[in-house]
Amino acid sequence: MTTILLTIHIMIAVALVGVVLLQRSEGGALGIGGGGGGGFMTARGTANLLTRITTFLAAAFFLTSIGLAILAGNGRQSTSIVDEVIQSAPVIPETPTVPTEQ
Repeated sequence: MTTILLTIHIMIAVALVGVVLLQRSEGGALGIGGGGGGGFMTARGTANLLTRITTFLAAAFFLTSIGLAILAGNGRQSTSIVDEVIQSAPVIPETPTVPTEQ
């Protein structure tokens, strides 16, 4: 199950990177316009479609991340750190005190 979920997670991550790189840059910091859509849709329609796809892929990415975290935590005993320290501490025998008379 983990292998299948991890494979889906990686495919979603690659698709998310691709969709984000296809979106038009509004700041123009890198000088890459990204508007090479070929004219099949208007600029507004393309932006809405890419935004919806990005939202869907981001939600799927978070869900698969949570699923992987749950699967990774399955089968582990939940113990307290304090309990682990107490169990691993060396046992020091008590030395009897001898009363001294003064």
